[in-house]
Amino acid sequence: MYKILFVDDEKRILNFFKRRFYKKFNVITCDNPIKSLEIVKKEKDIAVVVSDLKMPKMDGITLLNEISKISPNTVRVLLTGYADLDSAILAVNKGRVFKFLTKPCEDKLLEDIISQCIHQYKLITAEKELLHGTLKGIINLLTDVLSLTNPEAFGRGSRVKRIVRWFAVYFKVKNVWKYELAAMLSQIGCIMLSHETLEKIFKGKKLTEEEKQLYEMHPGVGYSLLKHIPRLEGIANMILYQEKNYDGSGIPQDNVKGEEIPLGARFLKVALDFDLLTSRNLSKAKAYKEMISRKGVYDPKVLKALEEFLGEEAKYEIKELPLKEILPGMIFGQEVRTKDGTLLLAKGYEANWRILLKLKKFNERIGIEEPIKVMIPVNIDDFQTE
Repeated sequence: MYKILFVDDEKRILNFFKRRFYKKFNVITCDNPIKSLEIVKKEKDIAVVVSDLKMPKMDGITLLNEISKISPNTVRVLLTGYADLDSAILAVNKGRVFKFLTKPCEDKLLEDIISQCIHQYKLITAEKELLHGTLKGIINLLTDVLSLTNPEAFGRGSRVKRIVRWFAVYFKVKNVWKYELAAMLSQIGCIMLSHETLEKIFKGKKLTEEEKQLYEMHPGVGYSLLKHIPRLEGIANMILYQEKNYDGSGIPQDNVKGEEIPLGARFLKVALDFDLLTSRNLSKAKAYKEMISRKGVYDPKVLKALEEFLGEEAKYEIKELPLKEILPGMIFGQEVRTKDGTLLLAKGYEANWRILLKLKKFNERIGIEEPIKVMIPVNIDDFQTE
């Protein structure tokens, strides 16, 4: 049964709601609007809130407005004995209510209204679940295509994800998942590059003019692939500007510079360049020193955050483990190959359940070279939730 929360400072009214509706709904009551907010936070899946307007400590309109912030999917109803146009307008605009009812309200009418609210709740949640499922499927498809066609680029995206995630938490941004996803998909435009070209890039070898031109196009290609996918527009912009220098030079060639560059792109610029330097056998300390010497290339605040990240990254234990003992959150310290030499994962990939399942299947069919060197975070228990 769907959860319905009734909030009223009169306990006799709440007791009536309990008796009247307990057979049809999962009824929750509260006589204190402040405490009702805690209930919404704790329960998380309340379908409908029916609140009185006039209550001590907090009025119903303010309460419903606060509930809309905590639980946007919850459908809100205001029930009051003081019917006037101003209250109704304020309730709709500020409290974002679905229905405005006056006391006394007939039992049947209230039951019908709650049923309408539940229908509205089902529509909202179904649409979001569909969007989430579709989005997740698209992301999995894109990452799977990249991992199969270009494991070097896929591995690079995984490596920089750890750094970008750390930056996002460090700067206390909202929706950390967007920055992680931007890192994972940052190399999706590299699907047009050959294995040989990417190997030359990672090893610092000179590119032909054609190879250089294709490589400079990859952020724009990634942007084009993602910009029309719902909820990925911001991520697409991060990817478009990932090679943009803080002083405005770099690609794309436009007038955007400094703080105008998306924050996620500034994260990516630092993380990707650091990864590129270390992939060319520079120590982390030397790579960081090289980046400091590049004036106007990086956001100084993000570069400073990289220094702190490197201090945190030192807290890893290196082990060689069989595949069956590798857990999500551990980082592959070497390339993972089949026994016939086929590259499956690049060095630096962070393990998750999906990739471990794929590796297990490869191991059963073909065989994988074991043991595998891994880096284990000191707080590994925090990672084993994927």
